[in-house]
Amino acid sequence: MTTYLLAGGGTAGHVNPLLAVADRIRDREPGATVLVLGTKEGLEARLVPERGYELLTIERLPFPRRLNSAALTFPRRFREAVAQTRRYIQDREVDVVVGFGGYASAPAYRAAHALGVPLALHEANAKPGFANRLGARYTRSVGVAFRETRLPYATWVGMPLRREIEQLDRHSARLEAIRFFGLDDTKPLLLVTGGSTGARSINAAVYDGIASILGAGWQVLHIAGNGSDLVDLGQIDYHLVKYCDRMDLAIAAANFAVARAGSATVSEFAAVGLPAVFVPYPVGNGEQRFNAKDAVDAGGAILIADADFTPAWIAADLTALLRDRAAIAGMAASMASVGTRDGADRMVDLLQSARH
Repeated sequence: MTTYLLAGGGTAGHVNPLLAVADRIRDREPGATVLVLGTKEGLEARLVPERGYELLTIERLPFPRRLNSAALTFPRRFREAVAQTRRYIQDREVDVVVGFGGYASAPAYRAAHALGVPLALHEANAKPGFANRLGARYTRSVGVAFRETRLPYATWVGMPLRREIEQLDRHSARLEAIRFFGLDDTKPLLLVTGGSTGARSINAAVYDGIASILGAGWQVLHIAGNGSDLVDLGQIDYHLVKYCDRMDLAIAAANFAVARAGSATVSEFAAVGLPAVFVPYPVGNGEQRFNAKDAVDAGGAILIADADFTPAWIAADLTALLRDRAAIAGMAASMASVGTRDGADRMVDLLQSARH
């Protein structure tokens, strides 16, 4: 029987595709052993055991971006992480290593290469991170979620999706979703989300511009994030929640969305044909703007800079679009044209090829 070591973690953008691939391996090979390499601090520390997989841990090692004490000790600590990963691979007789980026991936790539163990990787962002740029030097089995991602030997596989999104039928699930959130089944729904921790600028603009949206005849499901201090306005068609663990139902209920352009969000919306305004996170290396490019080019989404997403823009531009139901229907069809639901299958096919 085959033993797989899946490496990655830190954020949902790394953990969710990892778990989607783990589940698909288990579907195809019930006798296989699937191990996950991560850290004790990342999201994987909770999600991996909850899904029934064994988590092996190494030290969390952010790549240093400036010269400080952490940078001076990084080489030694990285070597220790690689050595620990090599022991895991040897002790557990790992046959294939699959990386998804994040803190645990780079040591896994080095260890697999040193031991001659077959390696595959998946890059979820249109602009690759450091770990996967390193890992792509060691394998030709490189899966990417976006077609324009630049990595050696990149093969487009799409995003491995959570099963509840992969199998979502928005039409048949809509009534359940309406009841779950206490929505009005006669009005269209705008979904607003900035991810699990929220997006302060999006929250503030929507909160201040809510009258314009409601005045256009829409209702709003606003997922503000765990860190939000917003309070419910008492408006009958404004539904504020801090956290949502049924995003499949939120997506099923929605007719349009406003969101950050994280790779998972873009991929999930495209898979089910949910049109959106994407407001990329303004800090970092700009990967969110690249994540949204295919959807925007196809006409399924609109891209607006964080600084330009204001109550005034909502009142003038967003509400004009919300009143044009034909335009939104066209955007939905365009969004679906760039989506895929079989990313997990494609990625498992690719990692199988790494073994041969």
